[in-house]
Amino acid sequence: MDVTNKLEILADAAKYDNACTSCGSHRDNIEGMIGKTRGGCLVHTYTSDGRSLSLLKVLMNNYCIYDCQYCVNRNSNDPPRAAFTPQELADLTISFYTRNYIEGLFLSSGVIDNPDYTMELMYKTIKILRCEYRFNGYVHVKAIPGASNDLITKMGLIVDRMSVNIEMPSETSLKLLAPNKEKTAILKPMRHIHDSIRQSKKELTLYKHAPNYIPAGQATQMIIGATPDTDYQIMRLSEGLYNKFWMRRVYYTAYMPVGVNKMLPTAKAPLMREHRLYQCDWMIRWYGYKVDELLSEENPFLDPHLDPKCNWAMKNFGNFPIEVNTAPKELLLRVPGIGPGGADKIIEARRLGFLSFEALKKMRIVLKRAIYFITCNGRAYENVNMAENNIYRNLVSGTALTHFNKPQQLSLFDASPLEPLQIPTTDGLYKNLTEVV
Repeated sequence: MDVTNKLEILADAAKYDNACTSCGSHRDNIEGMIGKTRGGCLVHTYTSDGRSLSLLKVLMNNYCIYDCQYCVNRNSNDPPRAAFTPQELADLTISFYTRNYIEGLFLSSGVIDNPDYTMELMYKTIKILRCEYRFNGYVHVKAIPGASNDLITKMGLIVDRMSVNIEMPSETSLKLLAPNKEKTAILKPMRHIHDSIRQSKKELTLYKHAPNYIPAGQATQMIIGATPDTDYQIMRLSEGLYNKFWMRRVYYTAYMPVGVNKMLPTAKAPLMREHRLYQCDWMIRWYGYKVDELLSEENPFLDPHLDPKCNWAMKNFGNFPIEVNTAPKELLLRVPGIGPGGADKIIEARRLGFLSFEALKKMRIVLKRAIYFITCNGRAYENVNMAENNIYRNLVSGTALTHFNKPQQLSLFDASPLEPLQIPTTDGLYKNLTEVV
């Protein structure tokens, strides 16, 4: 099989892995080497689903000794199979780079023979790129759970980012759908990467030329919608990963059917659920929220009709309005329509004088959401209906600010209530899982 046919098979097989859309590291061009890594170099070109095109995203091979029921490359499935040699993949990467097709490499793999053997093949590929071709661009590698710490350490010294996929949100789901994998085999390399990053940071404070271990940090990915795990369980797990392992990113992938199995849904998981999880994740990382503020065991799913920040604000409506001219940044970040950049602008501008709603509009604060939760100089926005059901309806519909002051035509019929989030029970999935648990 020639390299072109291998690329067609293995690039298609890699589409289920999420690549990072920004590299998170910075490395200038060095004399005698080719390529460079910039903080924003991987965000300028996207596919229709929002993922970056500037990486060559490919598998080393799609043979696998495991039989994970959610994976198209499982050993009980029969897709076209192919495998690159380290030299072939290194040559292909440099060929694409010199044509200006890509700016980096995203490399994952099925598991051939055993995790160490597969990881060794991936390491040889990156070593050829770094040492023989002097490639200085961005490289993201998926670590193989079960590989030795020595291989993980060697790989971390020559790549920018490394991922260990946690796959399922709970150990019960992992045992059910991936019986060959163990939670400890996944957490062990995560912990080793975290410890190595921490040690590297200490060494860099003492000696600036010390090796920088995985400068862009580690990431992970989990599949959502294949099991009955709730949004609360998923986000509690993510919060723990961020706190315990210094995770740079957690990626959420809506389940896509890749075979027939009575334990799995036959329909795709809703993309809106994936979107809401990303929003909730962003609020935890950048806005200072805790998972328990957004979700609970009594309300374990995110509202599909309202983003998590607006939903939290509506549930805590008694804490509003706040005065934008005096509120600290922590409170400003709790206002729907005000992000970290907007909060910084407000704090900087109000040093020069009191802010008005018109001033906030010029600062590009999203007033169609914010006006219900703030005052300017002690005054609320004029002619706004502050009834909670009206606010909820406007937030859900995204009513434009220009409509607020216009008379609304009365309707003969009440607005139809919004449908709650329906969690599919296709093929008795939840019944079967409950019986197993």
